[in-house]
Amino acid sequence: MIRHQDILLANQFDREFLDHLYDITNKVRTIAKTNSGSLYLKKLLSDKRVMLYFSQPSTRTFMSFLNACQILGMSHSSIRDTTTSSEIKGESKLDSLRTLSSYVDLIIMRTPDAEFAEESASFLKKTRRPVPIINAGSGSKEHPTQALLDIYTLQRSFKNTGGISGKTILFCGDLSRGRTVKSLIKLLEKYDSVKIIQCAPDELQLARGFKSSNRLEEYLHEADAVYMTRIQDEYDKVKGETQRSYEGFKLTKDNIKLMKPNSIIMHPLPRRDEISSDIDDDPRAMYWRQCRNGMWTRVALIAYLFERDEDILKY
Repeated sequence: MIRHQDILLANQFDREFLDHLYDITNKVRTIAKTNSGSLYLKKLLSDKRVMLYFSQPSTRTFMSFLNACQILGMSHSSIRDTTTSSEIKGESKLDSLRTLSSYVDLIIMRTPDAEFAEESASFLKKTRRPVPIINAGSGSKEHPTQALLDIYTLQRSFKNTGGISGKTILFCGDLSRGRTVKSLIKLLEKYDSVKIIQCAPDELQLARGFKSSNRLEEYLHEADAVYMTRIQDEYDKVKGETQRSYEGFKLTKDNIKLMKPNSIIMHPLPRRDEISSDIDDDPRAMYWRQCRNGMWTRVALIAYLFERDEDILKY
């Protein structure tokens, strides 16, 4: 189990934990519907302090975690621009982190460095105050809590059609550099007979042997869930590469006609134009629900880390 441990990689979660987190999340949502319930949740971790250390731009993940911590009554502080910290004077990131760990009981971290969350957790374990770290996105490598909210969204969407097992998930867009895709696929492997299809330019496909296509329309009719992603051309800019054209990898009002009537559309956001905005009101569009699911899933995860999940389930 992962109580009081760092949350760094999607592979840390087994199927038993995913089902347990699903139950906690559902119960939290029910409790929060009443004033007395909200006050109860707010007292659960009122003795804990959290630092949100986000050295990479973020909207949804930052606000999702911030509100999750507020729901549980945690005192919170944040750093969102390291140029305002002593790192600008030459202090190392690890020294900064050790300082922050002196003030709080949990660090939630987003970083452009693919390895820094793991490096930080290893470093803090060797100190006198090894507070747990939650990886809120590390470079193009991992985004474990996004994978948790994606699994939760799939569970809720398919609860009346046999669950996640046996479903077909189509991933489209920038897959090889997509940390959300990589983490979610690791969790989908915990379920039986899930079929994965990838649709991406050749150079942005995953190296693994999934069924692949360069044309989105080819497999839309097979998908139970279509997981769209934006093209992450910030990596192109870093490498000095020229921009590519991705016109063939967009979901439109026309091509969603090829989808099953009970399928769903997901996106970790932010989007550009890979999903047309006139699809937003389609009942299959789940990406705004994903955002809200993220907050509740993170409430459940943090409560679990601090061993308050049974209190929630017994409420």
